[in-house]
Amino acid sequence: MDGKKLEYKGVEALKEIERLTMKAGEFQEKILKEILTQNKDTEYLKKYVKEKEISVTEFKKCVPVTTYEAIFPYIQRIANGEDSSLLTGHPITEMLCSSGTSGGEPKITPSIAEDLERRTFLYNLIMPIINQYVPNLDEGKAMFLYFVKAEMSTPCGLPARTVLTSYYKSKHFKCRSHDRWNDFTSPDQTILCADTAQSMHCQILSALIQRHQVLRLGAVFASAFLRAISFLERNWRTLVEDIRMGRLNNSITDPNCRSCMSTLLSSPNPTLANELVEICSLKSWKGILCKIWPRAKYIEAVVTGSMAQYVPALDYYSGGKLPLVCTMYASSECYFGVNLRPFCDPKDVAFTILPNMGYFEFIPLGHNGTLLMDFDEEKQVPNEKLVDLVNVKLGCFYELVITTFAGLYRYRIGDVLQVVGFHNKAPQFRFICRRNVVLSIDTEKTSEEDLHRAITMAKKLLEPHHALLVEYTSYPDTSSLPGHYVLYWEIQILHNNNNNDKYYLSVIEECCNVVEEELDYVYRRCRTNDRSVGPLEICVVEGGTFDLLMDLFIAQGASINQYKTPRCIKSKKALKLLNSRVLASFFSPRDPKWAPKMC
Repeated sequence: MDGKKLEYKGVEALKEIERLTMKAGEFQEKILKEILTQNKDTEYLKKYVKEKEISVTEFKKCVPVTTYEAIFPYIQRIANGEDSSLLTGHPITEMLCSSGTSGGEPKITPSIAEDLERRTFLYNLIMPIINQYVPNLDEGKAMFLYFVKAEMSTPCGLPARTVLTSYYKSKHFKCRSHDRWNDFTSPDQTILCADTAQSMHCQILSALIQRHQVLRLGAVFASAFLRAISFLERNWRTLVEDIRMGRLNNSITDPNCRSCMSTLLSSPNPTLANELVEICSLKSWKGILCKIWPRAKYIEAVVTGSMAQYVPALDYYSGGKLPLVCTMYASSECYFGVNLRPFCDPKDVAFTILPNMGYFEFIPLGHNGTLLMDFDEEKQVPNEKLVDLVNVKLGCFYELVITTFAGLYRYRIGDVLQVVGFHNKAPQFRFICRRNVVLSIDTEKTSEEDLHRAITMAKKLLEPHHALLVEYTSYPDTSSLPGHYVLYWEIQILHNNNNNDKYYLSVIEECCNVVEEELDYVYRRCRTNDRSVGPLEICVVEGGTFDLLMDLFIAQGASINQYKTPRCIKSKKALKLLNSRVLASFFSPRDPKWAPKMC
């Protein structure tokens, strides 16, 4: 496609954002009516609304707010071969695997063919927004590191895969027109390689070969981009040797990778190899990204929520010279909106919800800057409590609820948001947190309940040694890659015994392993298969440490009557206190058991 047509598409995309946000309320009502018309004969909706035609009023009055656990029996029946009409009027074409879990198992949600159209629509808005801030990005390439995961099938044969794998394997990605503003260094074959190590090798190698053409760096998540830097740090000599010799390392066995890389490695290039050796041999890798890719203008990745912990590391590797750009807000269940100010500070990122992506409602969680942490999924939310998209209030906190064409109705996503502004009639939200999540390193999300259950199992190993776990807290340590969970345990010896210390300390490593075995499927996959999370660490602290921790928080204004030990530490002062009282540290001695399931 020529440049003028692409520029025209960019202008039209920006006009479309204005059109949608100027009449956000009208588009929301239109979307809900379309969903209800398409899905009026589904078993799920008929359970709550008996009328042949479902009005917006009847929907809001009769259809309850729901959770994954409530909708899962319908999803399971479809996965086992029953008709899509249980949930939606259109054929379900695949099941999408979420990073969340239910009962330790990966969540799956239905998707229809039209969902890919909506996701593609949102993707196509990103570059027109970016181009307003950075010109001439069509004069170079993007080193965006994208990966697929091996997909499974449901019992009836539907593909079960992640939302990104779905998109990269679709015609929307594989058959896309050439676009100078979306020209990637990675050949498609390397992105579509399910072997992450081989894909990573080939994608980074491609970016090194084209280093002087690269204008943008990135990955979907900040953690994935840092994992790529870590891979480069460990393997740069092998990658440079490929360039020097003009041939791909024999460890790369994927035939499609070898075929596409043979074009890039058409001849030996000792000059480029020597340039890279000089850069990568530096003692400090601070600012290394700008040395390897000197024309790079920014890093694109999700840096909100749990990914915010990686901002210092990204700044270190870029030498603070590359802005961190977070472009869109999306989940497996639905894509929501875009960041209209992509070059703002990461802490100020706000997403404008686009009213044509689904029907959005909100559960109020607080106002006047105060978040009420009322996240009980078991508690039924009254229908009248929900607020429409255009009726949310500035400064207030909400939990997002969605209704989709694919058969999710008034479904609690689990995201907590704060309204920080409006673009025309559409609200702009800052992502605050995931409901109930206390620990996250990569795509895994561990709740306080998950953590408590795992520790309850592990502490049983102490009992035969007359030792008692007095108190605990945790911390996601991302100071090295991959990051890992750190648990701080205060242990009391119940009976004096000369050798007792040795006895109970010898089992702490096993406690590490039991905790990991008890954590959910996604955590164990990240640990054992993806290698994106490191071995869990237990730090045994001196007696009285948690009393001092309470004193610290009370001195900072906490109420002694309402004080509860935080199950995840975010305060630097609190973390410093805990680390100053560590007696010994222990790491999980082996990977937790994991085997691929439906996702």
